[in-house]
Amino acid sequence: MAAYSGHVRAAAAAAAAIIWTQAVTAAPANLSTSPSDVASTAGSQQSGSCYFLPQDAQWPSQADWRKLNQSVGGRLIQGKPLAQRCHGADYNAAACADIRARWTEPLTYFVDPVNVMSPYWLNNSCSPFTAPEASCTLGNIASYAINVSNAQDVIAGFKFAKEKNIRLTVKNTGHDYIGRSNGEGSLALWTHNLKGVSFQNYTSPSYSGPAAKVSAGAQFFEIYKAAGDRGLRIMGGYCPTVGMAGGFVQGAGHGPLAATYGLAADNTLEFDVVTSDGRRLTATKTKNKDLYWALSGGGPGTYAVVLSVTTKAHPDGIVAGGSFTIDNTHDDSYWAAIAAWHRHLLVLDRIHGFNTVWGFTNASFNLAFATWPGHDASETSAALAPFFQEISTLPNITVTAAETQDHTSFYDHYEYYTGAAPYGPYTTNDIIGGRLIPRSTAATRSTDFVALLRNISRTPGLPSLRINGISNNVTHARAGNTPGANAVLPAWRDSLYWLNIDILIDPASPTAEIKRIQAQMNDFQHRLRAFTPGGGAYINEATWDNPDWKEDYFGPNYGRLLSVKAAYDAGDVLYAHTSVGSEAKVVAADGRTCKRRNLPGH
Repeated sequence: MAAYSGHVRAAAAAAAAIIWTQAVTAAPANLSTSPSDVASTAGSQQSGSCYFLPQDAQWPSQADWRKLNQSVGGRLIQGKPLAQRCHGADYNAAACADIRARWTEPLTYFVDPVNVMSPYWLNNSCSPFTAPEASCTLGNIASYAINVSNAQDVIAGFKFAKEKNIRLTVKNTGHDYIGRSNGEGSLALWTHNLKGVSFQNYTSPSYSGPAAKVSAGAQFFEIYKAAGDRGLRIMGGYCPTVGMAGGFVQGAGHGPLAATYGLAADNTLEFDVVTSDGRRLTATKTKNKDLYWALSGGGPGTYAVVLSVTTKAHPDGIVAGGSFTIDNTHDDSYWAAIAAWHRHLLVLDRIHGFNTVWGFTNASFNLAFATWPGHDASETSAALAPFFQEISTLPNITVTAAETQDHTSFYDHYEYYTGAAPYGPYTTNDIIGGRLIPRSTAATRSTDFVALLRNISRTPGLPSLRINGISNNVTHARAGNTPGANAVLPAWRDSLYWLNIDILIDPASPTAEIKRIQAQMNDFQHRLRAFTPGGGAYINEATWDNPDWKEDYFGPNYGRLLSVKAAYDAGDVLYAHTSVGSEAKVVAADGRTCKRRNLPGH
């Protein structure tokens, strides 16, 4: 990725010079619904039941957009498809080859104001892999974006969207499987360039100690290093390019230090936000505490726009790690070893701070890395030894590439096991779904559950399917809080691990293939749900059209969260798929977002 960083940033800078031409008309979005749920387009535009789209007569004029641009200091950017140079009059062979080469790199998207990383939400509306004469439209992505530099920019965006009856969206890095960061015909608040990371000694009734104030656009590869340089560590995520305050914390936020410090939402001290009615607020456990509660795990893009998060920082020190691989050289023994791993996770779960990231296909199982702060390599070897001893009795089982390491700081440990610094090895051409797996499943049904995973791993037509597990004990005892302290889904506290299914797709896949795989992922999620009642799911790595999303993503917190939503976003300006309050709206077949007419009060 680093090889492309220079000209990607140059392209982003060039985009900041707004072009005053009407935004291209988007193709119908891949989000149809029943006509009975939506007020008719013809009768609803004047009443405000549906947001306007660029093809509507009521769409803001060029003079309106110029006025908005002036009010935000010239930081309004017109949305453009990334692959625009691959089609029509804009075709340029060299530029098209360049974007094809960078198409699956996160850097391509987090420096762009409107494009998102999900192949499903890009919807192939403008693909670098189709013919030059193929259609190239904005599709599901925003028509314009404000490059947010302060609270006043956010306030201006809210005001304009409400006055002009257009949808407003919020985009940070573009890491988004559920489609919360994009919307056809929307004005995006692009918070990526809010990059501040500062440190302080924080004092409050509930916590006194080191803390970090992290602006919305700061990413983990920046945050971890800044903390490490000061002898500190932060509870953050695995992917280096995810933004901490942009949605990670609001989704609960798990990572390699969660078994030591709890989830990211458990570490949050305060939020600096702007509400849709133009107020700038600070939310803490004692001030606007209902908003603080909701933002701490109650879902992104729903209650207010977060400018920064202040989170606990922890003293750094030695961190142990380890990894190994088991190849499938004997099928029954191989799956017996995976069942044994599930049982051994119950042992590791009781070791304070011991985290594991692992995964498997039909061909091999590997522990990508363990993380154990305050311990060394020899202690990690001892913790894993009983598992190795158990599987040594299985025929034709060989453990390879087994190693343990320790590093003097968390940042060094993280870089060693993540690799490909600074942006990591991750690509964007995948589809993800999953389930929080309760401890009771591994304790009483590990053999049956692994048989289900074995069956899923052999699904025809999905050769790249991989099942991953992230094991963290994030009980209230570990997090240092009590039930109800924040809006984190309670199923997290009972979970042994977060299981996600990751299907890598060919970036040139046609829309029909992307839909097929998305439907298959929903089926997997349903099968896992049936096996693990009460298990729930991690909002940030789940599917957008799960019919049980309220229960799976929010559980018993949903009613209270809806009340907070009503209190701080009374105009229902902030809408995102499977977010609190989203049942009040629907995206129609033509891409416009409308109120559901069959709901009371709408």
